[in-house]
Amino acid sequence: MILDTDMDSDVDDVGALAMLHTLADHGRIDLLGVIVTSDDPYAPACTDALNQYFGRPKIPIGVEKGIQLTPISRYTQAIAEEFPSRIKDYEDADHAVWLYRKLLSESPDSSVIVITIGHLTNFAALLRSSPDSLSSLSGADLAHKKIKLWSCMGGMYPKGKEANFYRPDPASTVYAIENWKGRVVFAGWELGNEIITGGFFLKTFLDESSPVWRSYQLYNDFSGRQSWDQASILYAVSPNKGYWDLVDRGRCIVAPDGSNHWDSNLPSSHAYLVKKADPSEVAKIIDALMVGIYRDGF
Repeated sequence: MILDTDMDSDVDDVGALAMLHTLADHGRIDLLGVIVTSDDPYAPACTDALNQYFGRPKIPIGVEKGIQLTPISRYTQAIAEEFPSRIKDYEDADHAVWLYRKLLSESPDSSVIVITIGHLTNFAALLRSSPDSLSSLSGADLAHKKIKLWSCMGGMYPKGKEANFYRPDPASTVYAIENWKGRVVFAGWELGNEIITGGFFLKTFLDESSPVWRSYQLYNDFSGRQSWDQASILYAVSPNKGYWDLVDRGRCIVAPDGSNHWDSNLPSSHAYLVKKADPSEVAKIIDALMVGIYRDGF
């Protein structure tokens, strides 16, 4: 599994990564790497600090190189400075496209799940990439050969305008969705907006020494937060298919401004999730995974 995250503006990225570590602890996934799609200067170190805390210090981290960095987060700097990290700045991280290509080229065919929970700059750059010493395939062909599922938090369904699609790089959203050849399932804004996690349960069950606890404290002092990113994680990894229904007839169309709509007359390998289970019950599952509680058949 590869996570592509904008670890900066919202705290749901922290919760999503914590879920993956719980699943890795119980042998449900192998987290191959994390792509940090963010211009926050502390985002890579924050991400690495989380991986270090969960006992996986060697997980590689990729970033977009040569961009202007702007501190925008309520928590990344504190996590980067208060917790051990092998990454001190952007130059310590791998180039995102290189890391994508390396991880995919080393993986068996149709074996990798990619979960994007931020904007699509680096994923689009992967699809645009040319053959190199890592693989003789183009990025689009390499991705199609190696990725069995793209789980994408982005858009609104059946139509709307959502931040991961329009901010700050709508052109990459358009390119990625138009040029991706395989299966993609979208978790729209409306889905995670009803699933509130990271409140009293997290505050109570996590130790104060945890960077997850500290992130949620800094973000909004455990007042609860929507679980947009965690919904994409849960869909991709859970054997329980009772949480959501799937609309899989049609195609997601993205306009140049990043707004999107669903065209049910266009056949494709696209699908989007629709609420089925009570969001409060889904929240309990997510909260549990965020604090390290795992139950079979979750």
